[in-house]
Amino acid sequence: MMGFIIWSIVALMFLFIAAVTWRSRKPAAFFTGVKPPEVRDVRKYNCAVAVLWIVYALLFEGLGIPLLFLEQNKALIAVILLGVPILTIGLVIAYQVILRRMEKP
Repeated sequence: MMGFIIWSIVALMFLFIAAVTWRSRKPAAFFTGVKPPEVRDVRKYNCAVAVLWIVYALLFEGLGIPLLFLEQNKALIAVILLGVPILTIGLVIAYQVILRRMEKP
């Protein structure tokens, strides 16, 4: 149960990132330490990135649901944890698609 609570707190942090991105008036930086891109429409770009974070948070939370039903030290936990890097790679690929569509030529 405690594992799921911690997992859910992390998912809530991703939702917080989405909310901040959604309300931002400047283009949101996706990667830490990288200058935000120059985009054609800041509002559309920020909304697309915020939706991306929301979807990521919901899928991340969905990966954690089995933690409610598993006993400690079960092998299925490894499968859950392997889903996170796969989900994260999908997040980066989706961001690159958004960036390619929204970036100024």
